[in-house]
Amino acid sequence: MAGEERRLVHLDRDRSLVEAALRDPARFDALYRKYLAQVYSYAYYELGDHHDAEDATERTFLLALNALPRFQERARPQDGDGASTFRVWLFQIARNVVANLRRGRRRRPEAPLEAAAGLAAPHDVEGEASRRLEAHDAWAAVDRLPDDRRRALTLRFVEEMSTAEIAGVLGRSEGAVRVLIHRGLRAVARDLGPRT
Repeated sequence: MAGEERRLVHLDRDRSLVEAALRDPARFDALYRKYLAQVYSYAYYELGDHHDAEDATERTFLLALNALPRFQERARPQDGDGASTFRVWLFQIARNVVANLRRGRRRRPEAPLEAAAGLAAPHDVEGEASRRLEAHDAWAAVDRLPDDRRRALTLRFVEEMSTAEIAGVLGRSEGAVRVLIHRGLRAVARDLGPRT
């Protein structure tokens, strides 16, 4: 029995932070600081607007803090050492918040203020365009993908999540995630191919 207990390994790297936050909600700050940039980055790549991304990030962490008592660690041995089911759970919340913001946008479309300001401000359009064209074209191609493929590529290449983590965020199997990433990359390559 003692040998069996030594083999049990708690895989969730955020376990101690979650337990501390459950005892004292003020200690949620450690989880907030750890994942703030990742959640914001995901929201920004999904929404394409800094203000919306800030709003989504704030909502994500507020919802996570309120729901923390219901969080359940679900790390599996095949996830490997250092897996974080808290991270997956947090990104599931972020995915839902982003989806809600997108639905709201469709009901109330708005032109961003930055677009109008950019028209009035003189700048070197040719120089800027040539420096950013390749990255812009690639992200434009990603934006044209169906939602599930776009999310899978964003989580993989921007957030650098593993296939298992992406599967948890999207509620899909790891095999399905691999297919989404593969098809997404092929579609982007096809989209960009004729331009090069």
